[in-house]
Amino acid sequence: MTTLFISDLHLDPSRPAITDLFLRFLREDAPGADALYILGDLFEAWIGDDTPSPAADAVADAVKVLTDSGVAVFFMRGNRDFLLGEDYARRAGLRILPDPCVIELYGRAVMLQHGDLLCTDDIPYQQFRAQTRDPVFQAQFLSQPLAARIAFAQKARDASQARQSEMKQGDRAQFETVTDVAPAEVEATFVRHGVDTMIHGHTHRPAIHTLQAGGRSCTRIVLGDWYEQGSVLRVDADGWRLDSLKRE
Repeated sequence: MTTLFISDLHLDPSRPAITDLFLRFLREDAPGADALYILGDLFEAWIGDDTPSPAADAVADAVKVLTDSGVAVFFMRGNRDFLLGEDYARRAGLRILPDPCVIELYGRAVMLQHGDLLCTDDIPYQQFRAQTRDPVFQAQFLSQPLAARIAFAQKARDASQARQSEMKQGDRAQFETVTDVAPAEVEATFVRHGVDTMIHGHTHRPAIHTLQAGGRSCTRIVLGDWYEQGSVLRVDADGWRLDSLKRE
């Protein structure tokens, strides 16, 4: 049996081919798996479970078919869909996980997280993250009319894209450093939680890294994004491998 891990699909109406690829993955790849873990940024943006979205409806229906077949599907909120709530989770049959969390995977303790908590060099983002994860902020935001939420989300998205564009035009090496994980935080996380294996997304840099942390050999597995193709980590009792899924 196999457990599947994915993240950073960034499903959006502007990229219907990727939504189709994910729906095909749910129909053809995921059935029969031990479990499917979605480690954040399933959607490009999420401003409330009451937002009309045919794509989100199709995803919820397809995931529910999978969970009804007996495959457990776990979801961890990302930096794009941190407002995804219990109403949508119930519709889809998702089980929401805290970020981070440690699971037992074929006899091994494995830490799961979206990955943005590891990017501590990006101080403005960490400040924004702290603000938007505050329950008071979220309650106030979700109480606003849909039009106001859409406007706020678009403004935040434009500001983020402008900041990234400015950073790319400056010191490219600095941009790569700031938007990737901080090695010291990775090591501290391994030591703090007493694990030797970590799986995360967010950085869009798929790879399997081996490193030393707290005097132990550790493995950090980074999931890829779904902008041009699918990225899936398959784990079984014998090990793990990162695969790519091609669009039709």
